[in-house]
Amino acid sequence: MTGSKSELIENDGLRRAGYEPACGWPDLPAGMGWQEVAAVACDSRDRVYVFNRGEHPVIIFEADGSFVGTWGEGLFARPHGIFIGPDDAIYCTDDAGHTIRKFTPDGRLLLTLGDGKPSDTGATSVDYRTIRRAGAPFHYPTNLALAPDGSMYVADGYGNARIHKFSPDGRLLFSWGTPGNEPGQFHVPHGIAVDGDGRVYVADRENSRIQVFDAAGGYLGEWTDVIRPCQVFLDRQGRFYVAELGWRAGMWPGTSAPSPGAPGGRVSIFDRDGGLLARWGGGDNPCSAGDFYAPHGIWCDSRGSIYVAEVVYSAGGRMGLVPSDCHSLQKFVRWG
Repeated sequence: MTGSKSELIENDGLRRAGYEPACGWPDLPAGMGWQEVAAVACDSRDRVYVFNRGEHPVIIFEADGSFVGTWGEGLFARPHGIFIGPDDAIYCTDDAGHTIRKFTPDGRLLLTLGDGKPSDTGATSVDYRTIRRAGAPFHYPTNLALAPDGSMYVADGYGNARIHKFSPDGRLLFSWGTPGNEPGQFHVPHGIAVDGDGRVYVADRENSRIQVFDAAGGYLGEWTDVIRPCQVFLDRQGRFYVAELGWRAGMWPGTSAPSPGAPGGRVSIFDRDGGLLARWGGGDNPCSAGDFYAPHGIWCDSRGSIYVAEVVYSAGGRMGLVPSDCHSLQKFVRWG
């Protein structure tokens, strides 16, 4: 199960993919903003929940961009991932807080996974190269996805190299994964999705692949036509949307791109077998509409619109590599 490379559509661009940027989206109230957006998700009404690293961690908008409200103030050490279940429960991953919390749509806490203390993996930071062994939940967890039966799969990525499966009521069932680049091993299991048959798709970021497992953690295969994938989203038609960090942002100290001119951040769409359907971004103007600097989260609403969150500040903005006003959230709508 290896995703194919397609030179024909490698650079087909945004418009050929059938989308255009919704410039000016959303309509933020005066005085409200964010340093960067870590993740984004939509509920059953297509309301958009923007999980960001600002004063108001969860900001909610209607699909047309109109402001709805906020919650989560003072709750999170560092917002990282968000997932919305079919019942509109909101799952927020707090990587620096070493927890995942489940909320109602208006922010009432329902469940907490993790005790807020990092597990013993030998890691000394969010740099995966300091990990010495696999550990229990959690050490800088990154994202969560639900299985059809309500089970929770958690990617425990920066300070660990594990996937953990929990029952719907929060009991740890089992875990798998160790540091490395062999099948079933991980270097930053960052994003995660589960399909209708229970297969688990893990964005193994620093190994530049998406690994596929059965519901029990058995290795099935991998897709390799990705560059440092951060998150993967599965729509109702069986298409996979991948936010790829690329080779120009968020590089670990002492690392570099494999070659001059290597692609930057981009979005790719795959079929259920890992075949590439469309791709855009990765260009020389990452702050232009339709291009990306640091894609980190991705979601699609019921109308087929795509939302992409970017950690622009963390991945290079704080060092002056991109302007401070570079976008950290974009919406793409279908055209024609």
